[in-house]
Amino acid sequence: MAISFVGPGKPLSQDGIDSSSKLLAVAAPEVWTVLQVETSGCGYLGDRRPAILFERHYFSRLTNHAYDASHPGISNPSAGGYGAGGAHQYDRLNEALALDEQAALKSASWGIGQVMGDNFAVAGFQNVTAMVTALVAAEDSQLSSVAHFIKGNGLASALAKHDWAAFAKGYNGPSYAKNNYDKNLAQAYSKLSAGPLPNLTVRSAQVYLMYLGYDPGPIDGMAGSKTYTALHNFQKAKGLAVTNTIDQGTVDALAKALGL
Repeated sequence: MAISFVGPGKPLSQDGIDSSSKLLAVAAPEVWTVLQVETSGCGYLGDRRPAILFERHYFSRLTNHAYDASHPGISNPSAGGYGAGGAHQYDRLNEALALDEQAALKSASWGIGQVMGDNFAVAGFQNVTAMVTALVAAEDSQLSSVAHFIKGNGLASALAKHDWAAFAKGYNGPSYAKNNYDKNLAQAYSKLSAGPLPNLTVRSAQVYLMYLGYDPGPIDGMAGSKTYTALHNFQKAKGLAVTNTIDQGTVDALAKALGL
């Protein structure tokens, strides 16, 4: 079954944040802490495909090493060999899809939290196809997969207690300390709990500007000079008044320009 990886690419919403907070029994700052430290910032590429990383060692294992000799770039018992990020990862995925669709989908990590397709069940889905379809559509679904993964792996309690070492070990493995994951989590939470949290309206505008080919800078919900420059360029191109206002009307205008 062919899957279209280009969907509406809906940005995170308050409902998505609230749903994941409820599932994990934490407040919004804890959710944003995970998003800032453990995720890719935005769940989509500029062409509205989910951000992915194809793991050749997963594909090798899931296909019982059937393609190690004939397709070593995408099937190898050793991790690595990623090459460039972004669209190149879809080149690798498409090569694998032609050989074994289900194994290929399970061998990529998907979206904002880079949850492996092979973890579809703990991420809250009946099968990997259902997972990918949902993650193509909206970042809320991507965040939900992260929240289910955290809860399903027994990490919600550590997150709620702000036991960053325990959370980092469970999320990143026993070598978490060499990358300072626990310290980064603690620092991010300290800042986020003091406020302000990322502005979801600004973040949605940033995502849509990226889709339209304007560089808004980091997708972080904080409007800076790059975001305003991108907005102004969009407004000028569409013959709109040039303003520094980013509200729901701005988001709606951007979505309309995308045909969403």
